[in-house]
Amino acid sequence: MSIVKKIGLIRKKGSDSAVKIGHELQAWLVAKQYTVVMDHIDDSLDMLVVLGGDGTLLRIADRASRYDIPVVGINLGTLGFLTEVAVKDRIAALEIILAGNITIEHRMMFQARLVGPADRSEWVNSLNDIVISKGTIDRLVRLCTWADQQFVASYKADGLIISTPTGSTAYNLSAGGPIVHPSIASILMTPICPFMLESRPVLLPDDVVVTARLTGQARDVKVIVDGQPVWDMKEEDSLEVVVSDKKLQLICSPWEGYFDILRNKLNWGGKPDVFLKD
Repeated sequence: MSIVKKIGLIRKKGSDSAVKIGHELQAWLVAKQYTVVMDHIDDSLDMLVVLGGDGTLLRIADRASRYDIPVVGINLGTLGFLTEVAVKDRIAALEIILAGNITIEHRMMFQARLVGPADRSEWVNSLNDIVISKGTIDRLVRLCTWADQQFVASYKADGLIISTPTGSTAYNLSAGGPIVHPSIASILMTPICPFMLESRPVLLPDDVVVTARLTGQARDVKVIVDGQPVWDMKEEDSLEVVVSDKKLQLICSPWEGYFDILRNKLNWGGKPDVFLKD
């Protein structure tokens, strides 16, 4: 990371604690001769500090990746897989990060678009996942899927999750999909409550175009990008997903590694029964 001079503070919308902590951090950073901008992102920023939960970070991931701005998340939410720094550690963590003692992970992102019989949408970017969801209807949706031109499977299910490794700990995990380490370049497809019990998640290479086509009659089917409804999907519409050229530069916690965070957030066993020798 280059020398940091100008920092953006992004506060969770509607959060009194984010507003309060934002003002505190602003005063602390200004006293250290940094320029601070509140709730704004442009290419003049050297670093972004997100005050909120993972949803707040997901909201700004597209713009941060577009301008290649490193991001650190201070967790004001509950789980916080992306916002790794605990709020109580915010000052200590920022002191270490601003001193240059950091690790930056380059997290894969998706581009997705909806292609209809007569038109196609603009590309939309995603850090976590693209979800085809049947909404409130009782009827299951029918989806055919391809990796490039190779047919993968036909699903009869409540929907389909197409996830990055970062998003593997989000909806994918709740739907029974595996956790994928963020350094593994891959695309994960997980059906949601499939009618056929043999339907299983599929891990694909990161250089394929994933296509999911809605077949048969369907109503109230949505395409949800990082938790936000983006498109209504109709019969014979296809969703195309590719890996983006842009990546999110995520500044890691100075103290906790990836598996430390997993154990803490998922309540796994905390200490090993044996230790590896050096």
